[in-house]
Amino acid sequence: MQNSKSTPTTVPGLRVYRPESPAARMALVGATVVVGLVLMWMAGRSGPVRTWMVAAGIAVLLVARGLHLRRPVTMTHSAAAVLFVAAADVAYTSAHSTPGFLLLVATGPVLMLPVRSVPQPEDRARVFSLIQQTTDDPLSPFALNSAKSYYFNASGTAAIAYRARSGIAVVSGDPIGNAFEFGALLDEFSEFAAERGWRVAVLGAGERVARLWEIGGDTRQPLTAVPIGRDVVIDVGHFTLYGRKFRNLRQAVQRTHNAGLTTEIIPEAALDEPTRRELTDIVEDARAGHQRRGFSMILDHLLDGTLPGVLLVVARDCTGRAVAFQRYGTADSARELSLDVPWRGEGAPNGTDERMTVDVIRYAERTGARYVSLSFAAFPELLDPDASGAGARLFRRVLHLGDVLISLESLYRYLGKFHSVGNRRYVLLRFRYLLPVAFACLTFEFVPHRERA
Repeated sequence: MQNSKSTPTTVPGLRVYRPESPAARMALVGATVVVGLVLMWMAGRSGPVRTWMVAAGIAVLLVARGLHLRRPVTMTHSAAAVLFVAAADVAYTSAHSTPGFLLLVATGPVLMLPVRSVPQPEDRARVFSLIQQTTDDPLSPFALNSAKSYYFNASGTAAIAYRARSGIAVVSGDPIGNAFEFGALLDEFSEFAAERGWRVAVLGAGERVARLWEIGGDTRQPLTAVPIGRDVVIDVGHFTLYGRKFRNLRQAVQRTHNAGLTTEIIPEAALDEPTRRELTDIVEDARAGHQRRGFSMILDHLLDGTLPGVLLVVARDCTGRAVAFQRYGTADSARELSLDVPWRGEGAPNGTDERMTVDVIRYAERTGARYVSLSFAAFPELLDPDASGAGARLFRRVLHLGDVLISLESLYRYLGKFHSVGNRRYVLLRFRYLLPVAFACLTFEFVPHRERA
């Protein structure tokens, strides 16, 4: 657990050195800069330029930059830096000055490499409790993804889910828990991140919390919001299949009834072994060798019953064989349901996804749930077939460049049948850190990864 009482000289699992006060840090940065400049000045004072002194001076200046960014110096990084120095010495001794120069320069950034966050699956129960206290946030169930770390406020009534890479702490969606604590929580987390040499970015913030990030705080610099899409949320109490605009949805559902498709809704933790094997076969066929991707809007631990509060809707054909299923996380004491990745086998009739979704909405109505979130619609204005303009046309053409983007277009067609595009979601960042933020966010979302225990 990490909270506002965490000491600034602690990084989980690592022995570190970090100046404890701003004055000490600035003094150390100043001294380091002086040493680097002196080394570079001395390099050409007598005779030919001593390249090793130039390299050492550059390395020291890079160390000064890392200290200025408040990055901790870990034992692991120190050992790696020593190895780089040794390798540089060998290169210089054997008259390979260029490799030696590069190795010696690299010593600085190696010593000051940003630390990564450490996943905290042990806090799963605590996080789930806060999710059940969170309202009007379709992404809150995805805080349970076991790759995430958590920052709790001192009272434990609110938390932020995040991951850190390349010096960027990427916050996943909005905080969970007591919304009245969110403003102070953002300030505390920003200081917590700064103590570890991380800069903060946010992926998938809702409209209310995005405004808090934009305003900034006493010790927190404001971030710039960039819209990336909208939630697609069904208001259960007002859902209907009637009317002209729901004609396509109504026809899709009717096709599955004509085909003899049936559905059942069960807790994932209550799966019996034969059903689990059936659903696992669907997943393996659908993946076709592809690994898991995703970070801010996806759950893990598929079908193993580890994550609390997860529901499954299973579709069976007229022979009783499972042909598809959808997975839902829950929030606000199960009054809000959020769709995880849906899975569908090749034998599923057309309209299966729509049928499962409609049956979940009917289930939500019976059990007193308020909202069912179907997914996140990225750039819906550009993906709308009726959207005009050169930008929209170019964007739709780009969709046909790869399977991932084609899936995005198909997802939009499915979501469009429900006519429930809602509030915007944003990426928030400081544009001076655009490249590392883009690297961190894109690798978290799209680079394949192993599932964690």
